[in-house]
Amino acid sequence: MALKLDDRFSPPWWLRHRHLQSALASLPLRRRWIVARAAALSAASRELLLDCGEGVRLQAFDAPQPGQPQARVAALLHGWEGSAESLYVLSLAQQLHARGFQVVRLNLRDHGDTHHLNRELFHSCRLPEVIGALRAIQQHVGGRALHLAGFSLGGNFMLRAAADAGGSALAVARVVAVSPVLDPVATLNALEHGFVAYRRYFVRKWSRSLGLKQRAWPAEYDFTELVRSASLRQMTAALVERFTDFGSLEAYLNGYALVGARLAALAVPATLILSQDDPMIPAADLERLPAQLRIVLTRHGGHCGFVDRVRGPTWAERTAAAELDAAASDTAGRAAEALSPAELRASPRSSPPAVRR
Repeated sequence: MALKLDDRFSPPWWLRHRHLQSALASLPLRRRWIVARAAALSAASRELLLDCGEGVRLQAFDAPQPGQPQARVAALLHGWEGSAESLYVLSLAQQLHARGFQVVRLNLRDHGDTHHLNRELFHSCRLPEVIGALRAIQQHVGGRALHLAGFSLGGNFMLRAAADAGGSALAVARVVAVSPVLDPVATLNALEHGFVAYRRYFVRKWSRSLGLKQRAWPAEYDFTELVRSASLRQMTAALVERFTDFGSLEAYLNGYALVGARLAALAVPATLILSQDDPMIPAADLERLPAQLRIVLTRHGGHCGFVDRVRGPTWAERTAAAELDAAASDTAGRAAEALSPAELRASPRSSPPAVRR
């Protein structure tokens, strides 16, 4: 795959450092502005508890368009140790809602305030339940096609879900992924051996999450010894050994890799937005993806950064919103995008898709 740099993102010189970019997008300083802009979205949002099959429940927040029962539908997914309330999710959701989308923000297992919902631990190969959640969302909106967007690990999940849509009774119009994890082995190496602040950040957040899981299920878990580790690799290997059926850490990491043939069956338009200077996702791994993907590769931007102004949406969020909006406009009215009621009834589910609370 021949890669060409996209020069449309050109931040001021003082905003170009990759570590600054990676930190700024989620900086608490920006929360006040983003939350204020997203006030209408938040007011319209209602919690959904989604039945994902096999007894799994995931939480989502649905913001419909009043009086528009056939509005386009976008489903958004955060990154590892983020949530539906992460600034980048709120910001993109606000833009899409303003463009006329019904927006559903999904929480992965054990993210947000959901550690009590499912007994088993989250891990990154739990794709079936994410597909189950997307199928439940689609049933909730009457079979309308979903426009998928995700960030980091969430982008990885959404790309895998879109690639498997044909065999999952799932109608997907398009998928956009911002800084998706491509090769988990390479990403873990980057986190372990790169800028120490990232490793400490994720160890701290993951340890807190494991503590919440232990408090929710005290008879099942005791992570006291585990959270004393300062190594993501050691923590991951220990959890893989104790709580999954994967034979090794390498087998687990390869289980959610996108490189190679994993996305070869992807039949819907897909756009990946990444930066050449991402400190966690080596840009060289893009060469190992199938040719049908649209790659937007910028010179600067860090990991899920792409900040060209401190206030307001990032360049990647604006680009993702425009991509999904254009795709929705191009495909509006096509009956093939939506599942019929008969197809919905034939999907591999037997219980109600969602419960509003």
